Amino acid sequence: MVEEKIQKNIIEIMDLHKAEDTTYWRDRSFAERIEAIEFMRKAMFGHDRISAGLQRVFEIAELKGN
Repeated sequence: MVEEKIQKNIIEIMDLHKAEDTTYWRDRSFAERIEAIEFMRKAMFGHDRISAGLQRVFEIAELKGN
């Protein structure tokens, strides 16, 4: 996988039906699409969150009697 620096402070809003890269992504295999999604997820959330897993929370709530 190619590591690139991503500028997280730039936001671009576009119509996905008119986007120029839809043809490109339609021509990619499912494995390539998933790899690209995984790359973007790691770039946005970092590698540490991947290994951290889900936080487990357990709480017992006492019901008040009438």
